[in-house]
Amino acid sequence: MTGWSWIRIATILVYLFLFAPVAVVILLAFNANQFGSFPIQGFSLRWFEALYHNDAIVRAFKTSLLLGVLTSAISTTLGTLAALAMVRYDFPGKRTVSSLLVAPILIPEVVLAVALLLFLQFLSLPKSFFLLLMGHVVFTLPFVVLVVQARLVSIRRDVEEAAMSLGATPIQTFFEITLPLMLPAVMAGMLFSFTISFDDITGTLFWKPGGIETVPTQIFAMLRNSISPEINALGAVMVIFTVALPLLGTAIARRMSAAKMKSAKT
Repeated sequence: MTGWSWIRIATILVYLFLFAPVAVVILLAFNANQFGSFPIQGFSLRWFEALYHNDAIVRAFKTSLLLGVLTSAISTTLGTLAALAMVRYDFPGKRTVSSLLVAPILIPEVVLAVALLLFLQFLSLPKSFFLLLMGHVVFTLPFVVLVVQARLVSIRRDVEEAAMSLGATPIQTFFEITLPLMLPAVMAGMLFSFTISFDDITGTLFWKPGGIETVPTQIFAMLRNSISPEINALGAVMVIFTVALPLLGTAIARRMSAAKMKSAKT
């Protein structure tokens, strides 16, 4: 066997090690038996039905959806504007601002979570949904900035200058030229921020006020008591939900890019 064959085998083993537990959780979610065991003793959707009738899980899912939507909206808006400023304009302290925007990615999540919690305690601010939302924005903002910034670098400046030379205002140029060209990256950043917020547990455990649970923290709370088949069903829903969104976003981004190229040729 050649060296490349061993590399392929090692790569396959690594992927199996990473995704086999996820596959097991999804399979057990459809197990008719109350006790998770192999081989599976029949196919059933009873645990998904139990999720639907579990008020605590439904509330947690609604909270995660609301938190993810608000986080993605705020992070996408601020990240797009920040990326536009970083690429299109020069100002004093530009490198420092750019480093600060990306810094949350470089800092371990638990360290950042503890630091923000201590900062809130220093300001004597009680935990609230708004502060939880702001914490998620801090986590997700760098991803939007990096994705949109990479797209903006590839957009030629002379296209915008041509629009302004024909009488368009800077605001019209942004909405008619710049934004449509970078829209796939904006949507990708929005999906990134939503998925990260929806799946986050470390920061949420530190910042959430009493009485508010998200899906990850609800799973964590359920695991303290026992491993219920409902946890497998909820995990399967989480996996499908978080995987389907990026795939959908990628498909939309490719279709939009193809449409832009087609319109440019015509």
